[in-house]
Amino acid sequence: MQPKAKFRKDYRAPDFTITEIYLDIQLDADRTFVTSVLNVERKTEGATHLKLDGHSFDFLSLKLNGQEHVEFERDEESLTVNVAEQADKFQLQIETALNPAQNTSLQGLYQSGDGICTQCEAEGFRQITYMLDRPDVLAKYRTKITASKEKYPFLLSNGNRIAQGKLADGRHWVEWEDPFFKPSYLFALVAGDFDLLQDKFVTKSGREVALEIYVDKGNLDRAGWAMESLKRAMKWDEDRFGLEYDLDIYMIVAVDFFNMGAMENKGLNVFNSKFVLAKPETATDEDYINIESVIAHEYFHNWTGNRITCRDWFQLSLKEGLTVFRDQEFTSDLWSRPAKRIEDVRLLRTVQFAEDASPMAHPIRPEKVIEMNNFYTVTVYEKGAEVIRMIHTLLGEEKFQKGMQLYVAENDGTAATCEDFVSAMERASGVDLAQFRRWYSQSGTPILTVTDEYDEARQVYRLHVSQHTPATADQVEKLSLHIPLKVALIDPTSGQNLPLRSEAAEMSDVLNVTESQQTFEFFGVKTQPVPALLCNFSAPVKLDFSYSKSQLISLLKFAKNDFVRWDAIQLLFNGELKENLTRLQQGGMMQFSHEFGSAIEMLLDNVEDPQLTALMVTMPKETDFAELFDTIDPVGIAKVREFLIESIAAYFEDRLYKLYNANKCGTYRVCEQDIAKRALRNVCLSYLAFTDLGEKLVKTHYDQANNMTDTLAALSAATKAELECRDELLADFEAQWYQDGLVMDKWFALQATRPDEDVLNVVQGLLNHRSFNFNNPNRVRAVVGAFASQNPKAFHNIDGSGYRFLVDMLIKLNDSNPQVASRLIEPLIKLSRYDGQRQTLMRRGLERLKGLDNLARDLFEKIDKSLQ
Repeated sequence: MQPKAKFRKDYRAPDFTITEIYLDIQLDADRTFVTSVLNVERKTEGATHLKLDGHSFDFLSLKLNGQEHVEFERDEESLTVNVAEQADKFQLQIETALNPAQNTSLQGLYQSGDGICTQCEAEGFRQITYMLDRPDVLAKYRTKITASKEKYPFLLSNGNRIAQGKLADGRHWVEWEDPFFKPSYLFALVAGDFDLLQDKFVTKSGREVALEIYVDKGNLDRAGWAMESLKRAMKWDEDRFGLEYDLDIYMIVAVDFFNMGAMENKGLNVFNSKFVLAKPETATDEDYINIESVIAHEYFHNWTGNRITCRDWFQLSLKEGLTVFRDQEFTSDLWSRPAKRIEDVRLLRTVQFAEDASPMAHPIRPEKVIEMNNFYTVTVYEKGAEVIRMIHTLLGEEKFQKGMQLYVAENDGTAATCEDFVSAMERASGVDLAQFRRWYSQSGTPILTVTDEYDEARQVYRLHVSQHTPATADQVEKLSLHIPLKVALIDPTSGQNLPLRSEAAEMSDVLNVTESQQTFEFFGVKTQPVPALLCNFSAPVKLDFSYSKSQLISLLKFAKNDFVRWDAIQLLFNGELKENLTRLQQGGMMQFSHEFGSAIEMLLDNVEDPQLTALMVTMPKETDFAELFDTIDPVGIAKVREFLIESIAAYFEDRLYKLYNANKCGTYRVCEQDIAKRALRNVCLSYLAFTDLGEKLVKTHYDQANNMTDTLAALSAATKAELECRDELLADFEAQWYQDGLVMDKWFALQATRPDEDVLNVVQGLLNHRSFNFNNPNRVRAVVGAFASQNPKAFHNIDGSGYRFLVDMLIKLNDSNPQVASRLIEPLIKLSRYDGQRQTLMRRGLERLKGLDNLARDLFEKIDKSLQ
């Protein structure tokens, strides 16, 4: 039967709610027994049947107010209980049994390594027992866990530990109570034998909070950074947002088998070990920053997600967009704000803009859904954060914080909507956000087309701005949005910012673009300026302004905003690639332009901020370049990109070598200065690998590396440049780390993205590697995901072999872990972006998947939309 869609417009409050739930869980990997006691209240007068969600377990018994009850109906998805004769308050007791060891979906209750844990967001609790499994049903939970003391010495759940004891048969029990109302998706349970790192944090009001991080045995030396990150996040949230932690204990557990990054369950965060474990030998600088960011993100959810949750899953961006904005600000405040902004924009432009152009296009608050897991997307998260950032830009920090205080005061302890948040911002600030609300309901990437004119006689400069959002797969009609366009006008001679004045007064540097066409006039402009447009990427839009190469070099040289400078060099990279791709497609010779060379030379000769320089001279990825075209030529892009790398390496070998030597660090430290130096040094190495120096330099770099950042930089340089030492270095790395899955993921991803013609044979061989485990999402993403999404030339081979390989993997994952399959299918559903021959092959693969008898809803939704 074809899965049915749910619509936001059909939301209605539940007829019943559950106020308290007691769970008695007799835990064992092969057979777990769950007794749940639900205190139920009727909310709608005359409601006679209570429908509870549940599947993938054995139903054992049902009692109503302590008596066996037989007036119920069951199907594959639910249990419906006749309660017509009951008072408005009654109690249900339900017994179920399940097998965590066989649950490869990694949702509900499942085995991870030797431990057992849960993942209940979005709809995983219904795989444990019957429940009103929806975010607007808030209950207080008490949980008693009983299990083997030897196998599972630690038994954890939400809230505070209130009792514990031992049993005569070698088992023990622990009881937990969460004093806060929460929806079922925030329930968590973890059982296992771990190493434990303990610390404490004293809140601003003087309360002492116990901090505990649980990691697999032998990993205690890799948990320290996560603990320090947690304490920094707790302090920052008090200082910047005035939000204090509310329980006596805060726990984090790192598990190896996890579909996502981490989960913010109240007081007990379950993490993919990738975002907890770090030491210099195993984790890169990027890993350290990502761990800190994800630790902070899940902690910040305590208020923006837990204390205030979302009314329904269509409101997901209420908690995720806001919390991503908060974690972005945290990283920006602690590290390099320009570098963080650039990285976030790069992700948005390559992944989110591509999603807007795909069959899965949707607004940050979707209107329709078949499988909720499919809406944990870059649109809901990253574009959602950009919408919050635009509100911050329009209001300013002071008014934004007043809006946050009002939002928290009004909604604490409730399940809220996106409208509740915007309304609080509007009322606290006095700023009209009526038109701005369209960002929540309109999908697609707006295009801002800007032209300029200069009236020298009157000294008036004009910007003519038009906005247009192309039709998307889910929406044809588009309305004008409220777009904050941040600008600066630069004197191309002095390099100074010109004052922004209207005829009568000073102007804000944020222009409010609200109509389909507008003109903004600036008076007293004594020379024709170079406009810096979309400073700091003030809105998630595509900008269309015909900059000349000389104007871009002026921005590169003079712009005060670091994002604008980075963007200027990106536009130069893009122009260089486009021109050469046209030459290549027309059978001509590729060329390296003088202006582009001058820009690179200027950057290499004037290094003030090594990290910013590293970001600016890094060659964009093939996937970055792909977004410049309606029809993507993966082979042509790869050829031109390699030509540009080799040209920069050849022309600037001496400068690159000089910078490489100037930015060497000694003892490894995780600090902004050293991270910046390593970043620039390793970018230089990536270019120098393509010169005559490459072989010896890369080998020496690998041998002398005292940290994973430098080790991986050498491995990557050898792999991408196909150096003779490559296989020797890869073999040495594998021999050293084959027992460490997280470290091997880096090796797997490098292998899967080799530029070799026979890379697919390599990838297929990796599936039989001693370190590979098909049931571990991290391993699958490192091999299958890296090949399909980060090796476009090979994946889109015109013979269709890449597509066939991915479809084979998706068929296997459809049975074991549909959620991971749904993530991996993304490159295949963007078939409309490719030529006819590739489209035919991709369509054939999708039709093969659609023909499966047991196709999971996660995959069905994406395949169905792609084939329409």
